[in-house]
Amino acid sequence: MTFLEEYKYPIIGGIIGAFLTLLIFTIGFWKTVLLLILIVIGALVGYYIQKSGIIEHLKNK
Repeated sequence: MTFLEEYKYPIIGGIIGAFLTLLIFTIGFWKTVLLLILIVIGALVGYYIQKSGIIEHLKNK
């Protein structure tokens, strides 16, 4: 088992943490929080659209 396979999730977590730190230092804490909230909302809307099949239904018309 290689190092990357063994420590996959801690490495991903470290990269995400470094990215969030960079965002907080460059654009500020509250703008970073707002950005993360909007990303989560967008992901949830995309997930709902994919699961409901709205786009496929509209394409088939």
